[in-house]
Amino acid sequence: MRIRVLVLLFAVLSLSTAAAFGQEAQPSPTPTPAADEPPKPMPTPDLKAISNKPATAEQVAETAIFIYGLGGGRPRLDQIRKTTIEKGFTKHTDADGKVQQGDYETSIIRASDLYAEKIRMDRSFADARYSLIWADGKTTGVYNTTFFTPDDAVVKGFEDGIFRGLEGLLRYKENGSTLELAGREKDLGVEFFLIDVTDKSSRKTRYYVSVKSFQVKMLTYEHNGVKYKRKFYDYNYVQGTLVPSHSVLYADGKMVEDTQIKSISFGQQVNSDLFRTN
Repeated sequence: MRIRVLVLLFAVLSLSTAAAFGQEAQPSPTPTPAADEPPKPMPTPDLKAISNKPATAEQVAETAIFIYGLGGGRPRLDQIRKTTIEKGFTKHTDADGKVQQGDYETSIIRASDLYAEKIRMDRSFADARYSLIWADGKTTGVYNTTFFTPDDAVVKGFEDGIFRGLEGLLRYKENGSTLELAGREKDLGVEFFLIDVTDKSSRKTRYYVSVKSFQVKMLTYEHNGVKYKRKFYDYNYVQGTLVPSHSVLYADGKMVEDTQIKSISFGQQVNSDLFRTN
């Protein structure tokens, strides 16, 4: 009976995820080789106790990791997300008010931490097609087959998306970051834990973790006097891990980026040549 219930649960999750992300009908990828050892689940946290009593920053972060891994936590995330292929639509507004919009595709080969990660984003705008690659601790641009050094604003935005995104919290321990609980705060009736994450490069990001669901609903940071805020919407489970399908970035209260995921899959083969930088 328990096996039947589990099979039904994952069938429902798969159907709801496909509907929410608008994926085309296609065979579901196998997330990991069959020879892999199954992930060992994290101890189940007492969510109610953590929500209602004084909690430490580590308790909140570890509980969020547990939730994002659908009860498997860090081991499940590491096993399922060995590679990522994400496709979507994004709209950018620069400081001069110029709007660029178009499709993107991001390919990732997971590493022990974000500093060693290999990430490539291919952007296709109406007047520009180029790629950005994070590998060997730096960002490199590619136009057709020509490598170039992107300007500082492009590099900053790309790297902030890596280190000041959800992975900055979910992999704080692997990245060698420090945590601090900055209290609680209510916004529009929703109560949040405020978790400050400071990485080894002294980037400080504040994560707003829902006291009820332990999902990250928002994050904020500051750079060169500009205050940034990123909000996350439309969470769904994809291959047993939690993913927001929509995010919006604001700079000093003005929307500068709106990104929607059309499809995302984990565990597919990714060609390492994509991350070559010379």
